[in-house]
Amino acid sequence: MRQELMLGHNEEVEVTTPVIISWNNDKSRMVGDFRALNTYTVPDIYPIPRIQETLPQFSKSKYITSMDALKGFHQNVLTPKAKKLLIIITHCCIYEYIRMPFGIKNSQFHYQRMINTIFPTELFEGWFIIYIDDIIVCSDSWYLNLERLARVLDKASGVNIKISLNKCSFGSEELKALGHVVSGSSLVIDKNKAAEVQYLKDSAILAKSTYRIRNQQTVFKITEERIKAYEKIRKALTEAPLLLMPDWNIEFKFYIDASGSGLAEALH
Repeated sequence: MRQELMLGHNEEVEVTTPVIISWNNDKSRMVGDFRALNTYTVPDIYPIPRIQETLPQFSKSKYITSMDALKGFHQNVLTPKAKKLLIIITHCCIYEYIRMPFGIKNSQFHYQRMINTIFPTELFEGWFIIYIDDIIVCSDSWYLNLERLARVLDKASGVNIKISLNKCSFGSEELKALGHVVSGSSLVIDKNKAAEVQYLKDSAILAKSTYRIRNQQTVFKITEERIKAYEKIRKALTEAPLLLMPDWNIEFKFYIDASGSGLAEALH
């Protein structure tokens, strides 16, 4: 593989990217530092599903299968034009990527478009969820889950998409997906993930002082107010409520509250 990827030292290249070593869970990974290339890359925007709009699709599902595409971005073969821009340089050699690497500006949009194009019917029918490289099959019966899973795998195999078996969960009544622990009747924030605060009561007020830090014109400064806000949010996340999936046959109530420092609403 090394010989196949290595370019001749005398070959002229338009762009080269340095590489760095990234560590995660005591495992090393070589990655390209594409920040310079990304600066000059024209955005290719494609809609990524909003998690909060996707979660209701689990409603009434008794069996859920979750799969993860094996090194999803690497399953995209690059065009000759793209290869000339995705060249990395090391201390001894120059290499070009033959498949889409992680870290380039439009990678997630391109991948989402590709995968949506493969499964348009399944997405339209409403029992199939794709969030970048997360693939989820929902059903209200075991046999229907198997039938739909076979249909999805058949299409995936047809276009040579490979699945990471050790990241799969087949026919589960409850599982971790999209940063939550989900079932057909309820969902709760997955505490092992970077939790979101939109389910927390008065979240806008709690996080008010921390939101200001995100402004690029604001000087980052740790204050007692921000430390207290952080501790309150952290405590609230550990006590996050179990949320039930909506039952569209009963009446809903809309709650709203506002003050000089925050605005919040909730649909119950």
